[in-house]
Amino acid sequence: MGKKFYIETYGCQMNVADSEVVAAILTAKGFEHVKDKNRADIILVNTCSVRENAEQRVRGRVQGFSEIRKQNPRLLIGVMGCMAERLGEKLFEQEKNVNIVVGPDAYMDLPLLIEKANRGEKAINIQLSETETYKDICPSRIDETSISGFVSIMRGCNNFCTYCIIPYARGRLRSRQKESVLNQAQRLVDNGYVEIVLTGIHTAGYGEDLDDYSFYELLVDLVKIKGLKRLRISSIETSQISDEIIDLIGSNEIIVDHLHVPLQAGSDATLKRMNRKYTTAEYLEKINKIRSYLPNIAFTTDVIVGFPGETDEEFEETYNFIKQVNYSELHVFPYSPRKNTPAAKMKDQVNDQIKHERANRLLQLSKELNHEFALKQIGKTLKVLFEKRDGEYLIGHAGDYLKVKVKTADNLIGEIVTIKIDKYDEILEGRVV
Repeated sequence: MGKKFYIETYGCQMNVADSEVVAAILTAKGFEHVKDKNRADIILVNTCSVRENAEQRVRGRVQGFSEIRKQNPRLLIGVMGCMAERLGEKLFEQEKNVNIVVGPDAYMDLPLLIEKANRGEKAINIQLSETETYKDICPSRIDETSISGFVSIMRGCNNFCTYCIIPYARGRLRSRQKESVLNQAQRLVDNGYVEIVLTGIHTAGYGEDLDDYSFYELLVDLVKIKGLKRLRISSIETSQISDEIIDLIGSNEIIVDHLHVPLQAGSDATLKRMNRKYTTAEYLEKINKIRSYLPNIAFTTDVIVGFPGETDEEFEETYNFIKQVNYSELHVFPYSPRKNTPAAKMKDQVNDQIKHERANRLLQLSKELNHEFALKQIGKTLKVLFEKRDGEYLIGHAGDYLKVKVKTADNLIGEIVTIKIDKYDEILEGRVV
């Protein structure tokens, strides 16, 4: 049987982390990871089901692999992740190219599923687990040029927001043991990563199911990792940003001065229908408190537009609230009904045209906010982690997640360098000081 595998990843940073886990599992069993899908015996697509368009993109991709199969009739095609969990055996019926279906808690079973598929048998495992965290797996480095390693610290979610399929596709919240997280982080740094990004469906929910260890305590231990230069939190709810966490960010240079804090809606009525367990007043109070301690911090957020029942007035409330918070960037998503979620059954579904009109308004606002935030950095010095070279320029990200370029011949990739910002033209530009 052929043992060369290729992975494509769609969706969130959690999926990126999962793909690296899968690569490690298969490599340990003698499989070889290849970067060219045309050389592969097995193509695995790690999927997202959060929005319908994500699934449609995956379907198109899977169908497109027919050309490769013409050259290699024994090619196996597997669908992993949330879409696999949601659709299960239906994928075999709907997508004739698919040989393997494996849910996010069943990756340890992949080598056996591949064997079954090679024998022409139906290969599927979408069983959710109450305990699986892949705690003993050190993710394999898929992108050898990357200097950022993703560490998934928890899985699942207990929140049951009315629009979200995640609790059904990935199960309930479960945290990895601290030793597992810390050991993985150290191994990643030892293997050349200089930045670690903490991921999870509900990242700062880490520790809620542990007796004597919290997310804050994990951060305290992580910043002690030998050789770690930067630590980034992929996402965190405002309600979970404690005074201790604020103090730690302010006093430790390893944790970046950027927080991604999901909003979803700036209207209390919309938030209530979403089952988001905060009000705009509570959210803004926490943002203002953080800014009073950390005046230079950057906030980004997620926003859903066109949620069922969202009136013009509610959307305007969201628009104005976003301006009030003054984010540095928005991630905007038109609401996508997911089957069997409460929101999909709600009355007053918003038509697609209105959704896209509202999304475009917020995307334009995001550009304006990002531009304003970037202009404020001119004249300042920023700590920049350089990630790649583009001609004469080195390019990287500052702690506030703005992209920065510097014209230099020096090899500073993987280094954090103090840069004086001189100008802004779609990207900040500065010089080493």
